[in-house]
Amino acid sequence: MDSPLLVALLLANVVFNLIVWPPLYRRVVKDPRARDAAGKATRFLTVHIVLFVVAGVLTLASAIVAIAALVG
Repeated sequence: MDSPLLVALLLANVVFNLIVWPPLYRRVVKDPRARDAAGKATRFLTVHIVLFVVAGVLTLASAIVAIAALVG
């Protein structure tokens, strides 16, 4: 293991994202600002979906790098 601090920080990032983002996603989807009167997605929902996707990609990357640091 190269750096225990690196692994700890990456894993803390993964845990934080797994705890914070799913409940926030559920709240945003249920928010009245997420859809207009016709049921179409608003900018509010679109922007938050982009944030969720980016957070998910970063979480996955952090998990992969943490595992690689532990193994290699």
